[in-house]
Amino acid sequence: MAGHEFSEPADRKRKRVADPASAADLRAVEQARLPCDPAFRHGVVVGFDGSTSSERALAYAIGMARRSGSGLIIVHVANRLPTTVWAGCEPPVFVDVPDHRTEVLGLELACADYLAEVPWILVERGGDICHELEEVGREYSADAIVVGSTHGIVGRLFGSVAGRLAKRAQRPVVVIP
Repeated sequence: MAGHEFSEPADRKRKRVADPASAADLRAVEQARLPCDPAFRHGVVVGFDGSTSSERALAYAIGMARRSGSGLIIVHVANRLPTTVWAGCEPPVFVDVPDHRTEVLGLELACADYLAEVPWILVERGGDICHELEEVGREYSADAIVVGSTHGIVGRLFGSVAGRLAKRAQRPVVVIP
């Protein structure tokens, strides 16, 4: 019958041997479904590091979330520093360095009156800013990603976060000057 499951008697149950390839696939699927608060599904993701341009992006994202009646997902991407592996001249590895800046930003945001109008969460990630913002957007099925524009020589030499994100993102990217 469709929709019904018949269980085997206890004495006839068999142990299933997990296929290593399928076990790895199952772990990958479970990791892809990272738990996130359903109240923030289809929210607005905003990259925030405390800079002036990220504060303007945050202000715009607050208005956007308020108008759409959704939550705000504030993302701070912590620094990852390359560290050389001394034995065997292996390629550099990236080590997560404790970034207390996220704690400071969280405290500042918790005391901010302008965030009282919308539900919000602060998410800390480590790695490439573009990749992490898009990944958080995917996890929360975000309607948009809001970032501030990069001014300066570093953005001109290596490409701005906003420009790289706009090229690769699977959802709308709003760049605030």
